[in-house]
Parts: sequence; structure tokens; C-alpha cells
Amino acid sequence: MNDMTSERGNWTDAVRPYLEKAPLAALALGISSGFPFAMIAATLTTRLAQANIEKSTVTAFSLAFLVYAFKWAWAWVVDAIHIPLLGRLGQRVSWLILTGALVIVAVVNLALQQPTQDIYATAIAAILVALASATFDIVIDAYRIEILEPRQLGVGSGMSQYGWRIGSAGAGAIALVVAARWGWEAAYIVCAALALPAMLTGLVVGEPQRRRDPIERKGVAAMVGTVWDPVANFFRREGAFIVLLFILVHKIGDTLANLTFRLLFDDLGFSNDEIAFFDVGIGFWAYLVGIFVGGILYARMGMKRSVMFSLILMAISNVSFAALAAAGHSNMGMAGAIGFENFASGFGGVVVVAYFSALCDLRFTAFQYALISAAASVVGRIITGTTAGALIEAMGYVNFYLLTTLAAVPGILIYGWMMYSGLVDRSIGTAGTQGEGDARGDETMTA
Repeated sequence: MNDMTSERGNWTDAVRPYLEKAPLAALALGISSGFPFAMIAATLTTRLAQANIEKSTVTAFSLAFLVYAFKWAWAWVVDAIHIPLLGRLGQRVSWLILTGALVIVAVVNLALQQPTQDIYATAIAAILVALASATFDIVIDAYRIEILEPRQLGVGSGMSQYGWRIGSAGAGAIALVVAARWGWEAAYIVCAALALPAMLTGLVVGEPQRRRDPIERKGVAAMVGTVWDPVANFFRREGAFIVLLFILVHKIGDTLANLTFRLLFDDLGFSNDEIAFFDVGIGFWAYLVGIFVGGILYARMGMKRSVMFSLILMAISNVSFAALAAAGHSNMGMAGAIGFENFASGFGGVVVVAYFSALCDLRFTAFQYALISAAASVVGRIITGTTAGALIEAMGYVNFYLLTTLAAVPGILIYGWMMYSGLVDRSIGTAGTQGEGDARGDETMTA
């Protein structure tokens, strides 16, 4: 009886943090953050492939994601600019409402495009979705980090990833099902409503208690300081360039592989219903399991070891798609590959996002996390958009996915050195060390 009570207590203790207000809010934020990605990633890839657009053109559409890589360039606006009238709701809440509305408009605009008639107009519409979504993400990430206490970063990152997957997979599944019956235009318009959870969360939860305004400046110093201060704050830290190098290279293999999966599925002859069941259905549940396991192991293994484990796991997962490509049209093969990859991504999403969140200074949350998250996938997206299609046609899917596995090795080696040298601990910012009410700058910044 005591053993049963102890096990029940352990289970309750593991689940309880996920039911707190801030992590639940992170779940809703993640839903709205995830769905635009599906609209211009897997869903758009399927739409273009079914319209018989050539592979090199389809993979070139991934260049739209480069917008995310440069979101740091305007992230300072979210920290510094007060929206008239709407700003009465609070700095973060007002920006959530505004950017959410822009995402809805952009997705509806993409819905109305006809790729076979004007591929360039479709490309511009996809870029506009990326632009609106990237700005929405700037606000969402800053809001999430600021409503979470340091002890909640792991769980909150997990809930955010749950939400992201629900939004991404939900939008992908809804789009496939609706498109098969009423067309792609209707599919995109229906999915646009997934911007609402973040907007409503802002209205219900209100402004974050941990939000800290940047140092106030006047005149030209105000304009320069909004961009320079968060950059200078990051690069004053010991080993900042090594940390940045890790951020740049750690996800090359994963990004390169993920943005080509739908091409593989289409070439292997999987139907929309099969893709929806395996990629969206099984993948969804595997991702959720990975997130839950990631949250638990993050708490028990600690940040450093759990991040290293996730990097190795994500690298190995690409091998499963090489096996699927070699096997051909295999439902069991697809289930295994999708399950493994999504479990690894879910696990990694929790622990890596928690580490990146902890790197931020609370005075510059929007800018610094935008810079970090943009840098995390920019290299992989550039390679995908410029060479992935050609590499697949030249070497075949099997060798291509083996190549993506090797591309993940540098990130693992760099992080291993960071652990050994103690740099991981020394790189943490105030978001990872200070709770509500005590967030102060870790250095004095002169006006």
C-alpha cells in the first residue's frame, strides 16, 4: 500500500506543474505559434506537389522561412514601441492582439492564391505569412518567457511545444481533410482561426509580472540603445561567440531533413489520408510523449545532460527516414520513422527551448529570444532552400538523410565542450536565474 501511495504521489508531483496557470497559458500560446508554420511548410509543400510544381521550386519555397531568421531586426519594436489606444491593454497583450490579427489576414490572403496560375504571387503571399507569423512569434516567445518563473522554464517550454505541435499538426490535419473535400482555399481560411488562442490568452492572463522595461533613453540614444543594448548584453558574457556558434549549427541536420519529408512521402506514393494518419496522427502522439518525457528528464537529469541527450537523439532520428526511403511505401516503416523523429523532436523542443529561454535577459526578452531562435535554424533553412531539392535528385533520399545525420555532429561536439568547460552554466541570463519581483539587470548599463 505504501509503495502504491508513493507511486501515486510521484505521478501527481510529475503532473502538477503542468496544471499551473503560466504553463497552461504557454500551451495556448504554442497553438497559435505552430499553425502558421504548417501553412507555409508541410501543408504548402503538399499543395504545391499536388499541383505538379517541380521539386526545385517547391523546396525553394522554404526560403520564405528566412524571414524568421531576420526577425531580430525588428524585434526591438515589440519591446520599445507602445501601440496607441490598444496599448492600454499592456505592452505584450496589445502586441499579441495586433500581430494575431495580421497573421489571420496573411493566411487568408495565401488561401486565395492559385499556384498553377501565378507561382510568384503565391511565393509573395507565403513570405507575408512568414513575416506576420515571425512577428507574432516574437511577441509570443517574450510573453511566454516572462510569465514563467525560472522553475517553470522546463515545464513551460514543454507546454509551449505541446501547443506548437497541436497547432501545427492540427492545422496540417485540418487542411488536408478540408482540402480533400472543399479545396485548399477553404482549408487555409478555416485554419486561420488558430491565431485566436494566443490573443485570448493575453486578454485573460494579462501583462506578465516579470516583464522589465529596458533602460529609458532620450533622442538618438533611444534609437541606438533599443538595438545595441540587448546585443551588447549578450556578447559581454563569457564565451558568447561559442554559444552563438552552437545555436547556429546545432539544428542544421534536423532542419534540412524536416523540410523535405513531404517530398519523400509524395514520391513514395502515400495518399493524403495516409499522410494525415501517420505524419499528423501518429507523429502528434509521439511528439506529445517526447515532450512529456523531456519535461521529466529535464527535471531529473538537469539542463546540461538532457540537452546533450536530445542532440544525439535528434541526429539519430534522421537515419529512420533513410530506412523508410530504402524500404519504399511501407506503412509500418512510415509509422516507425515518424514516431521516432517526433519523439526526438518533442524531447529536444522542451530542453533546448528551455536553455535558449534561460539565456535571455528580462529587459530584452523579445529581442534576445528572437535573435536566438532565428539563429537556431537559419543555416539549415538556407541550405534547404538552395540545395536540398538538387541534393535529393542527385544522391537519392537514402544518402540525403544519412548526410543530414552527419550534419548534426558538429553541434553535438560543440555542446560537449561547453559542458566540459562549464560554459553552459555561465551563459545563463536573468530569465533563468531570477523569479518574480527580483528581476534586475546583471550589470549596470549607462544611458
